[in-house]
Amino acid sequence: MHSDTSVDDDPRSCPEPRRTREEAYRPVLLNLTDADGEEALSALLESGAVREVHDRIDDQLEELVRCLRPDESLDARALAAAATEMCAGVPRRRYGTWVWYPWSGRLVHLLPDEEFRLVRTDRNRDKITRVGQQALLGRRIGVLGLSVGNSAALTCAMEGVGGSFRLADFDRLGLSNLNRLRAGVHDLGVAKTVLCARQMYEIDPYLDIEIHREGVTEGTVDDFFGTGPDAGLDLLIEECDTLWVKVAAREHARARRIPVLMDANDRGLLDVERFDREPARPLFHGRVGDITAQDVRTLDAAESLDLLLRIVDSDRLSPAMTDAISRIGRTLSSWPQLASGIMLGAALVTDTARRVLLGAPVPSGRYYVDLEALIPVDHVTLLGNAS
Repeated sequence: MHSDTSVDDDPRSCPEPRRTREEAYRPVLLNLTDADGEEALSALLESGAVREVHDRIDDQLEELVRCLRPDESLDARALAAAATEMCAGVPRRRYGTWVWYPWSGRLVHLLPDEEFRLVRTDRNRDKITRVGQQALLGRRIGVLGLSVGNSAALTCAMEGVGGSFRLADFDRLGLSNLNRLRAGVHDLGVAKTVLCARQMYEIDPYLDIEIHREGVTEGTVDDFFGTGPDAGLDLLIEECDTLWVKVAAREHARARRIPVLMDANDRGLLDVERFDREPARPLFHGRVGDITAQDVRTLDAAESLDLLLRIVDSDRLSPAMTDAISRIGRTLSSWPQLASGIMLGAALVTDTARRVLLGAPVPSGRYYVDLEALIPVDHVTLLGNAS
């Protein structure tokens, strides 16, 4: 399917109570220096749809002053005066952006986009320089699969790694997802794409996010990767369970010279495939031979499992995952996954994505950050306690 850009989700459209429907995922940005913005805000406040108004613009302006003048020790009066100067004569109520989140009913007053991002990412410095941060915000990241991928996308948004995103998943949030997704019981049944986009926009409403609610199929994969000028992805994070998509996504990424990252959520496994530097590189580091996405469609269940095990290196799986393989469909409903492993994977993916997008020579390869190996169990003490 094409990216979701219905009029109800267009941030330039006039806010109406109907936007609070279940599937809304874009905030509405209102600029009160424009007559239309003032009129739209008044209409919104009169509609009864606003549940909470959150205006901390004074605090944000003072933070902005501190970020720009870290070498000065300003008392409360000087700080307030400097904050007023930042507004350049614009009344504080009209300064910056009023952001309307229709799914929560919250109306939030924020700094303009550049100042907002300068303050929000100030504590990144100089692990990320301001020049580097600006470069990252000009990049577009695709995320396929929003179970494991949800945490990766949120961590990228939080760190300012990427300013544009394409999110794809066909599934909706279920109760069994809550062992590893940062969501609440009030989100059950929400499309995973919608959920993730909402969460990211609540971190940074100035992001550009497209969602693909039906996931990626043979007929839509080109659309996901981008077909117009300047519409392509700069990096792909692949975290889906469907074998055809895993292979097809890499075929398209390789053809377009897009690097691919994958966290396998077992023993801290991170895959890095630098198709941007190695356009002839075999998929999955050559572990699956010359198999194509079309070949995958002809595989039966046993052959599909064998292919998956080759992709993840079955002889290097954790004992728990190895034990689970033979029990799925009998005593287990699906693959075991833990929140701690997914959060670790999100950190690995985001850190690597940042370095790749900033031009660091991160090599292709398979890497493990195995916490059970790095922080081992004292088996002598364990046995003593058991006795």
